[in-house]
Amino acid sequence: MGVLSEGFTEVLILVASLVGIGFALFQWFLVSKVRVYGESGSGYSDRLIGEEEEGVDNLDASLKGNPFLFTEYKYLSIFMGVFGAIIFLFLGSVKGFSTKSEPCTYSKGNLCKPALANAIFSTIAFLLGALTSVLSGFLGMKIATYANARTTLQARKGVGKAFITAFRSGAVMGFLLSANGLLVLYVSINLFKLYYGDDWEGLYESITGYGLGGSSMALFGRVGGGIYTKAADVGADLVGKVERNIPEDDPRNPAVIADNVGDNVGDIAGMGSDLFGSYAESSCAALFVASISQFGINHDYTAMSYPLIISAMGIIVCLVTTLFATDLFEIKNNSLFDFGTDKLVKNWHLFFCVAIGLWAGLVIGYTTEYYTSNAYSPVQEVADSCRTGAATNVIFGLALGYKSVIIPIFAIAIAIYVSFSMAAMYGIAMAALGMLSTISTGLAIDAYGPISDNAGGIAEMAGMSHKIRERTDALDAAGNTTAAIGKGFAIGSAALVSLALFGAFVSRAGIKAVDVLTPKVFIGLIIGAMLPYWFSAMTMKSVGSAALKMVEEVRRQFNTIPGLMEGRVKPDYANCVKISTDASLREMIPPGALVMLTPLIAGTFFGVETLAGVLAGSLVSGVQIAISASNTGGAWDNAKKYIEAGVSEHARSLGPKGSDPHKAAVIGDTVGDP
Repeated sequence: MGVLSEGFTEVLILVASLVGIGFALFQWFLVSKVRVYGESGSGYSDRLIGEEEEGVDNLDASLKGNPFLFTEYKYLSIFMGVFGAIIFLFLGSVKGFSTKSEPCTYSKGNLCKPALANAIFSTIAFLLGALTSVLSGFLGMKIATYANARTTLQARKGVGKAFITAFRSGAVMGFLLSANGLLVLYVSINLFKLYYGDDWEGLYESITGYGLGGSSMALFGRVGGGIYTKAADVGADLVGKVERNIPEDDPRNPAVIADNVGDNVGDIAGMGSDLFGSYAESSCAALFVASISQFGINHDYTAMSYPLIISAMGIIVCLVTTLFATDLFEIKNNSLFDFGTDKLVKNWHLFFCVAIGLWAGLVIGYTTEYYTSNAYSPVQEVADSCRTGAATNVIFGLALGYKSVIIPIFAIAIAIYVSFSMAAMYGIAMAALGMLSTISTGLAIDAYGPISDNAGGIAEMAGMSHKIRERTDALDAAGNTTAAIGKGFAIGSAALVSLALFGAFVSRAGIKAVDVLTPKVFIGLIIGAMLPYWFSAMTMKSVGSAALKMVEEVRRQFNTIPGLMEGRVKPDYANCVKISTDASLREMIPPGALVMLTPLIAGTFFGVETLAGVLAGSLVSGVQIAISASNTGGAWDNAKKYIEAGVSEHARSLGPKGSDPHKAAVIGDTVGDP
C-alpha cells in the first residue's frame, strides 16, 4: 500500500487547484493596487499621464484585443461543433453505434461500456478541453491588458518596480491556467466515473478528448494570433523604423495600435492556449497509459492519479518557489503495459522519469537563454554581422537557429531513453509532465515579456520620458528570452507527449510493430516529415501577404495625410487593425485544417500503418523546425535591441538607432517575426 490514501489524494488535488486559483487572485489584487488614475494620497500622483505628457487618447486603443478574440472564438465555436460531430461519428461507428457492453481490450474477462458511450463522453471531454483552452487564452489577455499600463506607471519608480508588476501579472495567468486545467480535468474524471463505474479503461480513453480539445483550440489561437501580431509588427517596423526613421511604437505610425493589440492576442492569448494544450495532453496521455496497465486493472486510484498529483505539487512548488522532490512511497513492484508485454516498475523509477523531464526542461531553458539573450556571444555575433548589411545578418541568424537545436534534441533523446527504459510509454508521459510541472512559473515568465513590450509601447505613445522607455526596453529584451524559454518548454514537452500519445495509438490500434522498411510505413514517414514544412509555408505566406498590405497602407497614410509626420494629425489606426484582423481570421483555417484532417485522411484511406508513419515523421521533423525557428526569431529581435540599447562599447559602435547596421538588424527582426 502507498502512503497516500484515496481520500487524501482527492483532497490534495482539489486543495492544490483551489490554492493555485486563490494565489492567482491574490497576485491580481496586488497588481490592482497600482492605480492608473486618481491621487494616491502620498504626495505622488499615480496618474499614468502626467500634465507634461501627451497622448492620453492613444492609451485605451492599445488595450483593445477583445473584438478580434470574440470574432476568432465565434469561428472556433463553429469548428468545435463540426469537429465534435466528427469525433462522435468516427468513434460511434466503430461498433455500429452499439449500445451493448463490449469485452475489454486490456482488462481480460471483463465487460466495458458500449462504443456509443465512449463516443458521447469523448466528444464531451473534447468540448470541455476546447472551452478551457479558450478561457485560458481569454483570461491571459484580460490580465495582460490590465497590467501593461500599470507596468508603465511603475517604470517611473524604477526598473525593479516595473519588473515586479509585470511578473506578478504573468503569475496571475500562470496559476489561473494551471489550476483551472487541473480542476476541470479532476472534476471531469469524477463526473464521468458516475457513469463508467469500474470501467476505467473506457473512462480514461474518453478523457483523452480533453487533451485533443485543448491542443486543437491552441493550434488555431496560436496561428490566428500569430498572423495578427506579426503582420502588424513587420508593417510597423519596416515603414516606421527603416523608411521613416521614427522610434518604435511612435503614435504617428498607423500600425502601432495593431502591433500592441497583436502582442496580447498572439503572444498572450495564443501562448496561454498553447501551453494549456501541452499540459492537458501530457496529463491525458499519462492517465490513459496508466489505465491500461496494472494501475487501472487493479483500480489503484492513488497510483492512477499520479499524473494529477505531480501537477498539483507543481502548483505548490511554484507557489513557494522552492524546488524539492522526495520519494514518499515505500519501494514496491508494479506492472505497466509495454506493447503486449508486462514491465515491472518500481516507484522510484517513476520519480526519476519525472526528474529527467524536469532536467531536460532545464537544459532546454538554459540553451534557449544562451542562444537568444543579448548577454551572450551568439546574439552579439548576429548583431556584429549587421555591419555588412541585412544579408549577413539573416545568414548568421539562420545558422544560430540550426545550431541551437543540437543540445535540446540530445536532452529530449536522453529523457526519452531513460524514461522509456524505466517505465515504458508511461515513463515518457511522466517525463513530459515533469517538464510541465512548473507550468505556473513557465507561463508567468512567458506572459511577462509581452506585458513589458506593451508597457514600452504605452510609454512611447503617451509621450513619457526617454528614461522610462529605456527601463521598459530592458524588461522587454529579457522578455524576448523568457518567451523563447517558454516556447522551448512547450516544444520539448510537446515532443515527449506526442511520443507517449503515439505509443498509446499504436497500442490501441493493435499494431504489433512500426517497421520503417515496410513501404506503407516509409511512405507515411516521409510524408509526415514534410507536413511541418507545409504548415510553416502556409503560416509564413499568410504573415507575408498581410504584412505586404500593412506596409502599403502605412506608406499610403504617410504619403497622403498632411501633417502626420509632424504629429499634428492622427493616423487612421483602425484601418491597420482591420488588415491584421481580416488576414488572421481568413488565414488561420487552412493550416488548422491541415493538422486536424491529415490523420483522418491518412488512417481512413491508407490504413493505420501509414498513419503511424505520418505521425512519427511529423514529430521528428516538427521538433527541429520549431526549436530553430523560435530561437532564430528571438535572436534577431534581441540583436536589434542590443544595438538600440548601446550598453557596451561594441553595441555603441554598431548604433545609434537609424544607422545602417541598425536598419539591417530591424530587417532581420522583421524576417524573424513570422
